[in-house]
Amino acid sequence: MWRLEKDPYLASTFANITILDRPINSDALLARLERTSYVFPRLRRKVQPVPGNFGAPLWVDDAAFDLRYHVRHISLPEPGSLRQLLDLATLIVADPFDRSRPLWQFFIVDGLIGGRGALIQKLHHTVTDGQGGVELSLNFIDLERTPEPLPPLDPDLIARVEDEQQQAPQVEMLRGAMSDSLRIPLGMLRQVRDVISDPKLLGSLGPETLQTVRSVMNEVTTIDPARSPLWKDRSLRRQVEVIRAPYKQLRGASKHLGGTLNTAFITAAATAAGAYHRALGSPIDDLRTSMAISTRTNSSGEGGNAFSLIRFLVPTGDMPIDERFVAINEIVQASRSVSGGDALASASSVASLLPTSVVTRFARVQGETVDFATSNVRAAGIPLYIAGALVLENYPLGPLAGTAFNLTLLSYNGSMDMGLNMDSAAIAEPGLLRDELVKAFTQLVKIDPTPPEVLSAFAAPVVPAEITKKRWWQRSR
Repeated sequence: MWRLEKDPYLASTFANITILDRPINSDALLARLERTSYVFPRLRRKVQPVPGNFGAPLWVDDAAFDLRYHVRHISLPEPGSLRQLLDLATLIVADPFDRSRPLWQFFIVDGLIGGRGALIQKLHHTVTDGQGGVELSLNFIDLERTPEPLPPLDPDLIARVEDEQQQAPQVEMLRGAMSDSLRIPLGMLRQVRDVISDPKLLGSLGPETLQTVRSVMNEVTTIDPARSPLWKDRSLRRQVEVIRAPYKQLRGASKHLGGTLNTAFITAAATAAGAYHRALGSPIDDLRTSMAISTRTNSSGEGGNAFSLIRFLVPTGDMPIDERFVAINEIVQASRSVSGGDALASASSVASLLPTSVVTRFARVQGETVDFATSNVRAAGIPLYIAGALVLENYPLGPLAGTAFNLTLLSYNGSMDMGLNMDSAAIAEPGLLRDELVKAFTQLVKIDPTPPEVLSAFAAPVVPAEITKKRWWQRSR
């Protein structure tokens, strides 16, 4: 992900737009983030390339770390509309990171209409993935507006982190470079190269290397182009829209149709994409989407990425939405069963030993096989607070990576909050795509057979006083 940004079309920055009921107490947030930077030390680290690019880059501590560089405080001009906030977030996300510093920034935003506030959280994907970002937020969110003060951090932890900032990284860099270069034996790298050149050689591989070689080949040899006749052009221009859908009704509809919320999410995206094409006179029977699947476990540790990526065709022709749901549910289940969990890890191991120009060329080709991207991130089902302000809405923004749009979902407090990140060159009518998504989710909600009076009884979750942030995270998973 670090090296791919030599091609700006492959930038992997992601973000979250949090809308709150009042402006954030900036001093309180700064204090919490200072604390967080010791608990989650990747916030204090920058990327250091290995000399000669012999292996993957390394994380090294930033001796000049300045928290206030990474946390900015700004205000919207009047009237402070949602459109202004989204346009601001679009510019912030599109602005490249300073690669000589830690790869994250938070923007406290005042001036929203109605006396509300906002927080725009921007991270590079090398810091962590979407689910890891939710876990990171555990360090600066609260379950009440005025929580009890946190106990001071262990002085030994602070001393250890600060001492590491003074240490020269040369020995670690050499050790990391050697371990990266030996992660996949050179003989296997030659086999990957030979099989890509002549796929008939696949049958001659031994069983110990066959799975890895197949995983790598699946990542780098899919060249079937994206299907859309409308979404051909790509640019660095972006437009962001946001959508909300009720969690319980969509869950009820999904269960009634024999699938999951994730299937409902992809079904709505496919329904909207197909309707968009028909509205503009270019009907299409199917489009290819990519879907990120979290593989994060309790042992995954802080930071980093733990996900698998699968690609599949979804039906986008004119058909009843319940039939589309059933068809996509079967497709998703089949795709999950054949997706190798180590595909990305194997491909990245090979990529770490290839020239950057080759890696970016492969990645651009793979991006051009996908019409749109989706990602579903689980979060909290209860109200949360940040520095004294109640979180009202939470909209994630995923990277495009060469696709026409990315629709990312973050569940929160009875709602499914979605960020729609679009390439303006591909999506000529962004308002139309957003409207079709709203229509699709509305159709799915109507399928829910749960009586309204039952739903209303659970509309406002009651949080037991003894619940901890870790427990609600485990519950939400």
